[in-house]
Amino acid sequence: MEIRSILDGLEKHYGKIKAAGPADAYEMILYANCGYPANDLSCPKGFDALRRLVGLAPEEILAAPETQLTQIMRLGGIVPDLRARRLKEIAGRVRDKFGGTLQGVLRGPLPEAKKALKQFPTIGDPSAEKILLFTNTAPVAAVPSGHVHVLHRLGFGTEKKSYAAGYRSAQEALEKALPADCATRQRAYLLFQHHGRQICKRTRPICRACPVTAHCAFFQNPDKYGDR
Repeated sequence: MEIRSILDGLEKHYGKIKAAGPADAYEMILYANCGYPANDLSCPKGFDALRRLVGLAPEEILAAPETQLTQIMRLGGIVPDLRARRLKEIAGRVRDKFGGTLQGVLRGPLPEAKKALKQFPTIGDPSAEKILLFTNTAPVAAVPSGHVHVLHRLGFGTEKKSYAAGYRSAQEALEKALPADCATRQRAYLLFQHHGRQICKRTRPICRACPVTAHCAFFQNPDKYGDR
């Protein structure tokens, strides 16, 4: 009941949040590598230009000169040459190892699907789990990687010395709190992510504007958490 109240409170404040970017696993991997820092401001610039000027199919990316890909990647931020090489690597792996599509991978056993996704550049556990969730492959209790602190503050898991341990703590709490269906868990992911970007920032959160302070340990324990 508490998580339902939190999600309803966030949605009342922000409205319904829609996922940015593509919903295909291969394209989600490209999208994540089209911007740096990777976010929903930088990635669309590189991704949209790539789709328009080169195409997204593995054969199209592999045929494009690396200099052209580098120029396109400049639109999405720094280290464009590195990201251009990664696009080639992604396209080559999908073509040569997976037959041009990741659909077969996603239809396989979940641990194997996750392992295959993590073979791609920049895709660790959080990104792989996001892909599995937002492609409707499995109702994974994915946690927005840059905003794990939001869940900890709201009582879902606890902060740990290592990022991985803190992520798993939040994920285990979500697994218990949320129904195991993709739509519900996608909604939670998007609302927690948006809240972390807009109000519940890691440093200097804007608590006076927060709609869920009644549930927040950070807000309720100022002596422990310091200045807000």
